[in-house]
Amino acid sequence: MPVLDRDALEASPLADLHAVASELSIDGYRRLRRAELIGAILKKQGGADAGAEAAGDQAAPKPRRSRSRAAAKPAAKAEAKTDEKAPEPAAASTPDEDEDEDGGPSRRRRSRRGGRGRSTSGSDDSRSERSERSDAADKPAAGEEPVVEGVVELLSGGSGFVRVSGPDPSDDDVYISSAQVKRCELVNGDRVTGPKRAPRRSERFASLIRVETINGRPASELADSVRYEDLPGAFASDQIKLGADDPTLKAIDTVTPFGKGSRVSIVGPTRSGKTEALKLVAGALAGQEGLSVQLVLAGARPEEISEWSSDESGTKPTATSSLTASEDSINASVEAVIDQGRRLAARGTDAVVLIDSLDGASRSVARKALGAARNIVNSGSLTVIATGSAPLGGETTVITLDATRTAAGKFPAIDVLASGVLRPELLVGDRGAKAIAKAHADVAKPEKK
Repeated sequence: MPVLDRDALEASPLADLHAVASELSIDGYRRLRRAELIGAILKKQGGADAGAEAAGDQAAPKPRRSRSRAAAKPAAKAEAKTDEKAPEPAAASTPDEDEDEDGGPSRRRRSRRGGRGRSTSGSDDSRSERSERSDAADKPAAGEEPVVEGVVELLSGGSGFVRVSGPDPSDDDVYISSAQVKRCELVNGDRVTGPKRAPRRSERFASLIRVETINGRPASELADSVRYEDLPGAFASDQIKLGADDPTLKAIDTVTPFGKGSRVSIVGPTRSGKTEALKLVAGALAGQEGLSVQLVLAGARPEEISEWSSDESGTKPTATSSLTASEDSINASVEAVIDQGRRLAARGTDAVVLIDSLDGASRSVARKALGAARNIVNSGSLTVIATGSAPLGGETTVITLDATRTAAGKFPAIDVLASGVLRPELLVGDRGAKAIAKAHADVAKPEKK
């Protein structure tokens, strides 16, 4: 290798100095401070200023006082006492951590152990060099990071994985940090690409370095998009037809219709059939193309959670919390799924979030969840359909159930007068709006007598 002068060595980073020292077979070079390391390199090279280096630099660290020093000469004893009170040279105990650009915390710990009176023979150096070669093998050259492509699956803690072999987990999956999920607003089902790095010693999976594309679009474009709250909204005009033979679903289609972007509350007293009605709606929506349907069970009965989870014909819960869960836990379940729905809608998807029920959430979280529904102009939509004991306000469709009719088995058990739709003509046209008005008038006639 070429002979390096002092100026070149002083301008080199510590990692390069370590590489030079390794090639020159300098023992214990990782425990030397920067100035000592440069001096050792110059001396090993036989440079012109090696002698000046040896004279000007700090002397090599003295070995620590051994237990056999009691048998030394009196003069040596006095000198040993003086050395005992003075702090041990830093080079003998720990490396210069501020300048250690090459090693991680684990290497520093090994260096500390190596300086505590243990031999500085070639065994520690060889282990260190083997570790350095292993790390170098894990790091691809600049611009050569392997690129991964797959589908995002989020975990409950906010992080996730890029599933490279479809929905099933595999050892080739790549971890995504929660910070990347938030920054790129990733949701379940997003197809992403980006470079990855190999797993480190304590890691099982490779990690995504950065997200480059999301669903075929550059991630930078999505990051620069407008906030969801600032996206323009319009009244729902595209009806979501349930199209089933069930009398309750038929009544909803004709008397209390809703569309993409509607805020829908299914309300009524206890035992009025709110959960059953929502289950019917979920089953009708599950098979519809073009809709992304998610379900939140917030404060549900344990039996209902089991039924929802085992129902093959309907929508399985995305998040669940039982009736024994705290309000904070219920709030977190609702907010997490609503947040995913907002992201999907902002990207042009027609998303539907079903919530059973909002009674367990705090009032502010319940209003935010219902208020997130929006028919975004020239983009996607978020429809929120939630059960509750009473309307929250701001709904575009209210479906009120009659507990007396439900108990008597008379379906549909919809209280027509207490139900209502805002701007029904946009959903079902003028003729449909007149039919809704007539249904209200027909129910109200007996009350006027």
